[in-house]
Amino acid sequence: MNRNGGLKSFFINMSPPSKAIVYERHGSPDSVTRVVELPPVEIRENDVCVRMIAAPINPSDINQIEGVYPVRPSLPAIGGQEGVGQVYTVGSRVKFLSPGDWVIPSPLSSGTWQTYVVKEEGAWHKIDKMCPIEYAATITVNPLTALRMLEDFVDLNSGDSVVQNGATSMVGQCIIQLARLRGISSINIIRDRAGSDDAKEKLKALGADKVFSESQLNVKNFKSLLGNSPEPILGFNCVGGNVASLVAKTLREGGTMVTYGAMSKKPITVSTTSFIFKDLSLRGFWLQRWMSLDKVQECRKMIDYLIGLARDGKLKYETELVPFEDFAAALDKALGKRGSHPKQVLRF
Repeated sequence: MNRNGGLKSFFINMSPPSKAIVYERHGSPDSVTRVVELPPVEIRENDVCVRMIAAPINPSDINQIEGVYPVRPSLPAIGGQEGVGQVYTVGSRVKFLSPGDWVIPSPLSSGTWQTYVVKEEGAWHKIDKMCPIEYAATITVNPLTALRMLEDFVDLNSGDSVVQNGATSMVGQCIIQLARLRGISSINIIRDRAGSDDAKEKLKALGADKVFSESQLNVKNFKSLLGNSPEPILGFNCVGGNVASLVAKTLREGGTMVTYGAMSKKPITVSTTSFIFKDLSLRGFWLQRWMSLDKVQECRKMIDYLIGLARDGKLKYETELVPFEDFAAALDKALGKRGSHPKQVLRF
């Protein structure tokens, strides 16, 4: 009751209705996902309601829907873990964010494939609005993976070199550029396929020092192809199978190969002599594990650094912005059903 004897007014702050990509069971993403209209959600005093601007379709998103990723949200679930949005409204006790701010989920959290997302203030990180949308939406999963792998395993110095397979991937492109900024040269391995010459030129334009097809390096005298390039101390493998051995055999004695993906879905193949006579180390990297180690603030500083590079044109990679309404077509491209395409980024 109020002082005049009437009923006390009570206002509940609610989000707008949201359109979302939802899956209720695990399976092939093109058969288990659907677009649904979600009702408004209460915005509590510490919550921030964000209108999503863009969100990518990452391999980890697909794996989550398939049910094969180590981290899976409870079902039914909304797809997506990464993206960029604009603050729509805030709860009464929110201190550091205001309507109009651009934010990204940090650390990664599920449910970015929807038009409005409501989470507590601490789940969001404010970023520079001057960063192009497609980079802001994709800055965490791939560029941050590249940065961490360059810094976490070997003390690299200017004049050193690294080697990688899957060099045309987004992580691969980021490794080339981030290494270049540090004076580190890169030896890059790509698949044998139509258009490989164009792919080589694109990677060289990003700063790649050497680019070879898998068949070029799969010869006995492969070292003669490297010319004056120093033998790499650090290598990156995202393919697996026999292609991993191309990275391992290029490493110098005491080198380290870091595996962060398995595009071929085949076990890593490395010769016994690589271990005995070269004393190689094999390591693994999973960004989500690293981010779970109470490193939120450190992670956000690195994201700001990467956002700055993208804003200034010093970090580039290919993406394709796709209207949210064309999700089915974007998903087909992300699944490889329509040949090779850039990273698909949903535009809301």
